[in-house]
Amino acid sequence: MPFPRLLSIVALLFLQLCLAPVSAQPASDARPAPRIGVVTMQPGEIFFERFGHDALVVVDPASGQATSYNFGYFDPAEPDFIGNFIRGHMMYYLVALPLDEDLAQYRDAGRGASLQWLDLPPQQATALAEALAERAKPENARYRYDYFTANCATMVRDSLDQAMGGALQSQLAGRSRGNTYRSESVRLASPSPWMWLGFDLGLGPWADQPLSRWQEAFVPMRLADSLREVRNSEGRPLVQAEQELLPHRLAPEPGEHARVWWPWLLLGLAVAAALFRLRRKPRAVAGFALLFWLLCGVAGAVLTYLWGFSEHQAAWANRNLLLLNPLALVLIPGALMLLRGRQPGHWFGLVAGLLAVIALAALPVHWLSLQAQFNMQWIVLLLPIHLLLAAVLGKPALSAGSREQPA
Repeated sequence: MPFPRLLSIVALLFLQLCLAPVSAQPASDARPAPRIGVVTMQPGEIFFERFGHDALVVVDPASGQATSYNFGYFDPAEPDFIGNFIRGHMMYYLVALPLDEDLAQYRDAGRGASLQWLDLPPQQATALAEALAERAKPENARYRYDYFTANCATMVRDSLDQAMGGALQSQLAGRSRGNTYRSESVRLASPSPWMWLGFDLGLGPWADQPLSRWQEAFVPMRLADSLREVRNSEGRPLVQAEQELLPHRLAPEPGEHARVWWPWLLLGLAVAAALFRLRRKPRAVAGFALLFWLLCGVAGAVLTYLWGFSEHQAAWANRNLLLLNPLALVLIPGALMLLRGRQPGHWFGLVAGLLAVIALAALPVHWLSLQAQFNMQWIVLLLPIHLLLAAVLGKPALSAGSREQPA
Protein backbone atom coordinates (compact mmCIF):
# COMPACT_ATOMS: atom_id res chain seq x y z
CA MET A 1 0.00 0.00 0.00
CA PRO A 2 1.44 3.38 -0.93
CA PHE A 3 2.63 5.41 2.05
CA PRO A 4 0.46 8.53 1.35
CA ARG A 5 -2.68 6.39 1.24
CA LEU A 6 -1.69 4.65 4.48
CA LEU A 7 -1.07 8.01 6.11
CA SER A 8 -4.53 9.30 5.12
CA ILE A 9 -6.22 6.15 6.51
CA VAL A 10 -4.40 6.56 9.84
CA ALA A 11 -5.36 10.24 9.98
CA LEU A 12 -9.00 9.38 9.28
CA LEU A 13 -9.06 6.76 12.05
CA PHE A 14 -7.48 9.22 14.48
CA LEU A 15 -10.08 11.85 13.60
CA GLN A 16 -12.91 9.39 14.19
CA LEU A 17 -11.50 8.47 17.59
CA CYS A 18 -11.31 12.13 18.57
CA LEU A 19 -14.88 12.83 17.51
CA ALA A 20 -16.37 9.69 19.04
CA PRO A 21 -16.77 11.09 22.61
CA VAL A 22 -18.50 14.19 21.26
CA SER A 23 -21.03 12.21 19.28
CA ALA A 24 -21.65 9.99 22.33
CA GLN A 25 -22.62 12.89 24.60
CA PRO A 26 -26.26 12.82 25.77
CA ALA A 27 -28.62 15.01 23.85
CA SER A 28 -29.70 16.77 27.08
CA ASP A 29 -26.35 18.64 27.24
CA ALA A 30 -27.24 20.45 24.06
CA ARG A 31 -30.48 21.86 25.41
CA PRO A 32 -30.62 25.66 25.73
CA ALA A 33 -30.35 27.03 29.25
CA PRO A 34 -33.41 28.47 31.04
CA ARG A 35 -33.82 32.20 31.28
CA ILE A 36 -33.54 33.60 34.81
CA GLY A 37 -35.07 36.79 36.18
CA VAL A 38 -35.80 38.54 39.47
CA VAL A 39 -39.23 40.11 39.86
CA THR A 40 -39.55 42.90 42.46
CA MET A 41 -42.96 43.87 43.84
CA GLN A 42 -43.44 47.36 45.30
CA PRO A 43 -44.71 47.92 48.89
CA GLY A 44 -48.40 47.55 49.62
CA GLU A 45 -50.74 49.08 52.20
CA ILE A 46 -51.14 46.13 54.60
CA PHE A 47 -48.54 46.04 57.35
CA PHE A 48 -46.86 42.84 56.13
CA GLU A 49 -46.62 44.32 52.61
CA ARG A 50 -44.71 47.47 53.62
CA PHE A 51 -41.29 46.04 52.82
CA GLY A 52 -42.11 44.94 49.28
CA HIS A 53 -41.52 41.47 47.91
CA ASP A 54 -39.60 39.57 45.26
CA ALA A 55 -39.25 36.18 43.60
CA LEU A 56 -37.07 34.32 41.13
CA VAL A 57 -38.46 33.64 37.67
CA VAL A 58 -37.38 30.68 35.53
CA VAL A 59 -38.48 30.47 31.90
CA ASP A 60 -38.38 26.96 30.43
CA PRO A 61 -36.63 27.20 27.03
CA ALA A 62 -38.72 24.40 25.54
CA SER A 63 -42.22 25.44 26.57
CA GLY A 64 -41.64 29.13 27.25
CA GLN A 65 -43.53 28.78 30.56
CA ALA A 66 -42.44 31.26 33.23
CA THR A 67 -42.41 29.84 36.76
CA SER A 68 -42.21 32.10 39.81
CA TYR A 69 -40.29 30.72 42.79
CA ASN A 70 -41.73 32.67 45.72
CA PHE A 71 -40.20 32.36 49.21
CA GLY A 72 -42.89 34.45 50.90
CA TYR A 73 -45.59 31.92 51.80
CA PHE A 74 -46.72 30.96 55.30
CA ASP A 75 -49.64 28.97 56.64
CA PRO A 76 -51.64 30.67 59.43
CA ALA A 77 -53.52 27.40 59.95
CA GLU A 78 -50.39 25.66 61.23
CA PRO A 79 -50.57 24.51 64.87
CA ASP A 80 -49.58 27.28 67.32
CA PHE A 81 -48.94 29.75 64.48
CA ILE A 82 -49.61 32.81 66.67
CA GLY A 83 -47.46 31.46 69.50
CA ASN A 84 -44.57 30.76 67.15
CA PHE A 85 -44.94 34.23 65.65
CA ILE A 86 -44.72 35.84 69.11
CA ARG A 87 -41.74 33.69 70.10
CA GLY A 88 -39.94 34.46 66.84
CA HIS A 89 -40.01 30.89 65.57
CA MET A 90 -41.73 31.39 62.22
CA MET A 91 -41.67 28.94 59.34
CA TYR A 92 -42.10 30.05 55.75
CA TYR A 93 -41.86 28.02 52.57
CA LEU A 94 -41.01 28.23 48.90
CA VAL A 95 -43.82 27.85 46.37
CA ALA A 96 -43.42 27.37 42.60
CA LEU A 97 -46.35 28.64 40.53
CA PRO A 98 -46.95 30.22 37.12
CA LEU A 99 -45.75 33.81 37.03
CA ASP A 100 -49.13 35.17 35.87
CA GLU A 101 -50.83 33.45 38.80
CA ASP A 102 -48.30 34.82 41.26
CA LEU A 103 -48.74 38.36 39.92
CA ALA A 104 -52.54 38.30 40.18
CA GLN A 105 -52.68 39.38 43.83
CA TYR A 106 -50.29 42.26 43.20
CA ARG A 107 -52.27 43.38 40.16
CA ASP A 108 -55.47 43.39 42.23
CA ALA A 109 -53.81 45.37 45.05
CA GLY A 110 -52.33 47.97 42.67
CA ARG A 111 -48.75 47.06 43.56
CA GLY A 112 -46.19 47.55 40.83
CA ALA A 113 -43.87 44.77 39.69
CA SER A 114 -40.73 44.92 37.54
CA LEU A 115 -38.59 42.12 36.14
CA GLN A 116 -34.81 42.07 35.82
CA TRP A 117 -33.52 39.52 33.30
CA LEU A 118 -30.14 38.18 34.35
CA ASP A 119 -27.19 37.39 32.12
CA LEU A 120 -26.06 34.14 33.74
CA PRO A 121 -23.79 31.68 31.94
CA PRO A 122 -25.77 28.62 30.75
CA GLN A 123 -24.34 26.26 33.36
CA GLN A 124 -25.18 28.67 36.22
CA ALA A 125 -28.70 29.29 34.92
CA THR A 126 -29.31 25.55 34.59
CA ALA A 127 -27.91 24.85 38.07
CA LEU A 128 -30.09 27.56 39.60
CA ALA A 129 -33.25 26.28 37.88
CA GLU A 130 -32.55 22.73 39.02
CA ALA A 131 -31.79 23.84 42.59
CA LEU A 132 -35.03 25.84 42.80
CA ALA A 133 -37.10 22.95 41.44
CA GLU A 134 -35.58 20.66 44.05
CA ARG A 135 -36.00 23.21 46.84
CA ALA A 136 -39.69 23.74 45.96
CA LYS A 137 -40.56 20.11 46.65
CA PRO A 138 -42.83 19.85 49.72
CA GLU A 139 -40.22 18.01 51.75
CA ASN A 140 -37.63 20.76 51.11
CA ALA A 141 -39.73 23.92 50.86
CA ARG A 142 -39.93 25.04 54.51
CA TYR A 143 -37.32 27.31 56.04
CA ARG A 144 -36.82 29.21 59.28
CA TYR A 145 -37.90 32.80 58.69
CA ASP A 146 -36.23 35.90 60.09
CA TYR A 147 -37.28 39.48 59.28
CA PHE A 148 -33.75 40.61 58.47
CA THR A 149 -31.56 37.61 57.70
CA ALA A 150 -33.87 34.98 56.15
CA ASN A 151 -36.79 36.55 54.32
CA CYS A 152 -38.09 36.52 50.74
CA ALA A 153 -35.34 38.84 49.49
CA THR A 154 -32.39 37.22 51.27
CA MET A 155 -33.49 33.78 50.05
CA VAL A 156 -33.51 35.09 46.46
CA ARG A 157 -30.12 36.72 47.07
CA ASP A 158 -28.62 33.55 48.56
CA SER A 159 -29.97 31.34 45.77
CA LEU A 160 -28.38 33.59 43.16
CA ASP A 161 -25.11 33.74 45.06
CA GLN A 162 -24.93 29.97 45.33
CA ALA A 163 -25.47 29.58 41.57
CA MET A 164 -22.80 32.24 40.91
CA GLY A 165 -20.25 30.51 43.11
CA GLY A 166 -20.22 33.27 45.74
CA ALA A 167 -19.58 36.07 43.25
CA LEU A 168 -22.65 38.06 44.30
CA GLN A 169 -21.61 38.26 47.95
CA SER A 170 -18.00 39.03 47.08
CA GLN A 171 -19.12 42.07 45.05
CA LEU A 172 -21.58 43.41 47.65
CA ALA A 173 -20.20 42.49 51.08
CA GLY A 174 -17.44 45.11 51.17
CA ARG A 175 -19.63 48.09 50.27
CA SER A 176 -22.03 50.10 52.41
CA ARG A 177 -24.36 53.07 52.15
CA GLY A 178 -24.55 53.45 55.94
CA ASN A 179 -28.09 52.12 56.25
CA THR A 180 -29.09 50.00 59.24
CA TYR A 181 -31.83 47.51 59.94
CA ARG A 182 -33.51 50.19 62.06
CA SER A 183 -33.27 52.98 59.50
CA GLU A 184 -34.64 50.78 56.72
CA SER A 185 -37.41 49.38 58.91
CA VAL A 186 -38.53 52.78 60.18
CA ARG A 187 -38.37 54.26 56.67
CA LEU A 188 -40.51 51.58 55.05
CA ALA A 189 -42.95 51.40 57.97
CA SER A 190 -43.35 55.19 58.19
CA PRO A 191 -46.79 55.29 56.46
CA SER A 192 -48.15 53.31 59.45
CA PRO A 193 -47.37 55.24 62.68
CA TRP A 194 -47.99 52.28 64.98
CA MET A 195 -45.70 50.11 62.86
CA TRP A 196 -42.66 52.41 62.72
CA LEU A 197 -43.18 53.21 66.40
CA GLY A 198 -43.05 49.50 67.22
CA PHE A 199 -39.88 49.01 65.18
CA ASP A 200 -38.13 52.04 66.65
CA LEU A 201 -38.97 51.16 70.25
CA GLY A 202 -38.61 47.41 69.89
CA LEU A 203 -35.27 47.10 68.09
CA GLY A 204 -32.10 46.86 70.15
CA PRO A 205 -28.50 47.85 69.34
CA TRP A 206 -28.06 44.89 66.97
CA ALA A 207 -30.32 46.73 64.53
CA ASP A 208 -28.01 49.78 64.43
CA GLN A 209 -24.96 48.16 62.85
CA PRO A 210 -24.05 49.71 59.49
CA LEU A 211 -25.10 47.31 56.75
CA SER A 212 -23.13 46.23 53.73
CA ARG A 213 -24.89 46.20 50.38
CA TRP A 214 -25.14 42.43 50.85
CA GLN A 215 -26.95 42.79 54.19
CA GLU A 216 -29.26 45.61 53.15
CA ALA A 217 -30.55 43.32 50.38
CA PHE A 218 -33.08 42.08 52.95
CA VAL A 219 -35.18 44.84 51.33
CA PRO A 220 -36.29 43.66 47.86
CA MET A 221 -35.93 47.12 46.31
CA ARG A 222 -32.36 47.40 47.67
CA LEU A 223 -31.53 44.01 46.18
CA ALA A 224 -32.83 45.16 42.79
CA ASP A 225 -30.63 48.29 43.03
CA SER A 226 -27.54 46.26 43.86
CA LEU A 227 -28.09 43.72 41.08
CA ARG A 228 -27.76 46.57 38.57
CA GLU A 229 -24.15 47.08 39.70
CA VAL A 230 -23.07 43.42 39.74
CA ARG A 231 -21.03 41.70 37.03
CA ASN A 232 -21.38 38.10 35.96
CA SER A 233 -18.48 35.63 35.79
CA GLU A 234 -17.60 36.82 32.28
CA GLY A 235 -17.38 40.50 33.27
CA ARG A 236 -20.67 41.63 31.75
CA PRO A 237 -23.43 43.41 33.71
CA LEU A 238 -25.53 40.82 35.51
CA VAL A 239 -28.80 42.60 34.69
CA GLN A 240 -29.31 42.14 30.97
CA ALA A 241 -32.64 43.92 30.61
CA GLU A 242 -35.52 45.27 32.73
CA GLN A 243 -39.21 45.47 32.05
CA GLU A 244 -42.30 46.64 33.90
CA LEU A 245 -44.81 43.88 34.53
CA LEU A 246 -47.37 45.85 36.54
CA PRO A 247 -47.83 49.60 37.06
CA HIS A 248 -47.66 50.86 40.64
CA ARG A 249 -50.96 52.56 41.57
CA LEU A 250 -50.29 53.13 45.29
CA ALA A 251 -48.18 55.68 47.15
CA PRO A 252 -44.49 55.37 46.25
CA GLU A 253 -41.91 53.78 48.51
CA PRO A 254 -40.96 56.21 51.33
CA GLY A 255 -37.71 58.03 50.65
CA GLU A 256 -34.69 58.43 52.89
CA HIS A 257 -34.46 61.36 55.28
CA ALA A 258 -32.19 62.29 58.15
CA ARG A 259 -33.59 61.60 61.60
CA VAL A 260 -33.01 64.35 64.19
CA TRP A 261 -33.66 64.23 67.91
CA TRP A 262 -34.12 67.92 68.82
CA PRO A 263 -37.90 68.04 68.05
CA TRP A 264 -38.32 65.15 70.48
CA LEU A 265 -36.38 67.11 73.12
CA LEU A 266 -38.64 70.14 72.63
CA LEU A 267 -41.72 67.95 73.02
CA GLY A 268 -40.36 66.31 76.17
CA LEU A 269 -39.51 69.66 77.71
CA ALA A 270 -42.92 71.07 76.76
CA VAL A 271 -44.74 68.19 78.46
CA ALA A 272 -42.53 68.52 81.54
CA ALA A 273 -43.16 72.29 81.67
CA ALA A 274 -46.93 71.76 81.43
CA LEU A 275 -46.80 69.25 84.29
CA PHE A 276 -44.71 71.65 86.35
CA ARG A 277 -47.37 74.34 85.94
CA LEU A 278 -49.94 71.81 87.20
CA ARG A 279 -47.83 70.87 90.23
CA ARG A 280 -50.36 72.40 92.64
CA LYS A 281 -53.07 70.19 91.16
CA PRO A 282 -51.81 66.72 92.08
CA ARG A 283 -54.91 65.01 90.75
CA ALA A 284 -54.33 66.38 87.25
CA VAL A 285 -50.68 65.37 87.35
CA ALA A 286 -51.64 61.97 88.76
CA GLY A 287 -54.08 61.45 85.89
CA PHE A 288 -51.30 62.00 83.36
CA ALA A 289 -48.88 59.89 85.42
CA LEU A 290 -51.35 57.01 85.57
CA LEU A 291 -51.52 56.81 81.78
CA PHE A 292 -47.79 57.46 81.33
CA TRP A 293 -46.68 54.81 83.83
CA LEU A 294 -49.17 52.32 82.47
CA LEU A 295 -47.81 52.75 78.94
CA CYS A 296 -44.21 52.59 80.18
CA GLY A 297 -44.87 49.49 82.25
CA VAL A 298 -46.74 47.57 79.56
CA ALA A 299 -44.21 48.51 76.87
CA GLY A 300 -41.38 47.55 79.21
CA ALA A 301 -42.97 44.18 79.90
CA VAL A 302 -43.16 43.54 76.15
CA LEU A 303 -39.51 44.54 75.65
CA THR A 304 -38.48 42.32 78.55
CA TYR A 305 -40.28 39.37 76.99
CA LEU A 306 -38.71 39.97 73.59
CA TRP A 307 -35.22 40.07 75.09
CA GLY A 308 -35.43 37.34 77.68
CA PHE A 309 -38.03 34.90 76.39
CA SER A 310 -38.17 35.11 72.58
CA GLU A 311 -35.91 34.39 69.64
CA HIS A 312 -36.24 37.88 68.14
CA GLN A 313 -32.51 38.62 68.08
CA ALA A 314 -33.02 42.16 66.83
CA ALA A 315 -34.88 43.03 70.07
CA TRP A 316 -32.25 41.76 72.52
CA ALA A 317 -30.43 44.09 74.95
CA ASN A 318 -32.83 46.94 74.17
CA ARG A 319 -31.74 50.02 76.13
CA ASN A 320 -35.19 51.53 75.86
CA LEU A 321 -35.91 49.32 78.87
CA LEU A 322 -34.22 52.01 80.96
CA LEU A 323 -36.99 54.39 79.87
CA LEU A 324 -39.88 51.96 79.43
CA ASN A 325 -39.48 50.14 82.69
CA PRO A 326 -41.86 47.41 83.95
CA LEU A 327 -41.22 48.86 87.42
CA ALA A 328 -43.61 51.68 86.46
CA LEU A 329 -46.54 49.29 86.98
CA VAL A 330 -45.76 49.34 90.72
CA LEU A 331 -46.71 53.04 90.77
CA ILE A 332 -50.20 52.50 89.34
CA PRO A 333 -51.90 51.93 92.75
CA GLY A 334 -50.28 55.09 94.11
CA ALA A 335 -51.46 57.14 91.14
CA LEU A 336 -55.00 55.84 91.66
CA MET A 337 -54.84 56.89 95.33
CA LEU A 338 -53.77 60.40 94.32
CA LEU A 339 -56.70 60.58 91.90
CA ARG A 340 -59.00 59.80 94.82
CA GLY A 341 -57.44 62.55 96.91
CA ARG A 342 -55.50 60.17 99.13
CA GLN A 343 -51.77 60.18 99.78
CA PRO A 344 -49.78 57.00 99.02
CA GLY A 345 -47.15 55.79 101.42
CA HIS A 346 -43.45 56.62 101.40
CA TRP A 347 -42.80 53.65 99.09
CA PHE A 348 -44.42 55.64 96.27
CA GLY A 349 -41.79 58.37 96.32
CA LEU A 350 -38.97 55.86 96.57
CA VAL A 351 -40.18 53.91 93.53
CA ALA A 352 -40.83 57.09 91.50
CA GLY A 353 -37.33 58.33 92.32
CA LEU A 354 -35.77 54.99 91.45
CA LEU A 355 -37.64 54.97 88.14
CA ALA A 356 -36.27 58.44 87.32
CA VAL A 357 -32.70 57.48 88.26
CA ILE A 358 -32.84 54.40 86.03
CA ALA A 359 -34.16 56.56 83.17
CA LEU A 360 -31.34 59.04 83.79
CA ALA A 361 -28.82 56.20 83.37
CA ALA A 362 -29.89 55.95 79.73
CA LEU A 363 -27.72 58.99 78.92
CA PRO A 364 -24.29 57.66 80.06
CA VAL A 365 -25.17 54.22 78.69
CA HIS A 366 -25.84 55.84 75.32
CA TRP A 367 -22.67 57.94 75.38
CA LEU A 368 -20.28 55.27 76.70
CA SER A 369 -21.61 52.20 74.91
CA LEU A 370 -19.30 50.36 72.54
CA GLN A 371 -22.28 49.42 70.37
CA ALA A 372 -24.56 52.43 70.31
CA GLN A 373 -28.31 52.19 70.00
CA PHE A 374 -30.10 54.90 68.06
CA ASN A 375 -32.53 55.92 70.79
CA MET A 376 -31.52 59.47 71.70
CA GLN A 377 -34.93 60.71 70.55
CA TRP A 378 -36.64 58.50 73.13
CA ILE A 379 -34.21 59.52 75.86
CA VAL A 380 -34.78 63.26 75.39
CA LEU A 381 -38.54 62.76 75.11
CA LEU A 382 -39.15 60.49 78.10
CA LEU A 383 -36.39 61.46 80.54
CA PRO A 384 -37.74 64.99 81.34
CA ILE A 385 -41.17 63.50 82.05
CA HIS A 386 -39.75 60.83 84.37
CA LEU A 387 -37.76 63.43 86.30
CA LEU A 388 -40.66 65.86 86.60
CA LEU A 389 -43.15 63.23 87.80
CA ALA A 390 -40.69 62.01 90.42
CA ALA A 391 -40.14 65.60 91.61
CA VAL A 392 -43.82 66.61 91.68
CA LEU A 393 -45.49 63.42 92.90
CA GLY A 394 -42.68 61.66 94.70
CA LYS A 395 -41.50 64.50 96.94
CA PRO A 396 -44.82 65.03 98.79
CA ALA A 397 -45.11 61.32 99.32
CA LEU A 398 -41.71 61.22 101.03
CA SER A 399 -42.79 63.77 103.61
CA ALA A 400 -46.20 62.30 104.15
CA GLY A 401 -45.28 59.00 105.73
CA SER A 402 -46.85 59.97 109.09
CA ARG A 403 -50.06 61.13 107.38
CA GLU A 404 -50.55 57.97 105.33
CA GLN A 405 -54.20 56.93 105.14
CA PRO A 406 -55.36 53.38 104.79
CA ALA A 407 -56.15 52.32 101.24
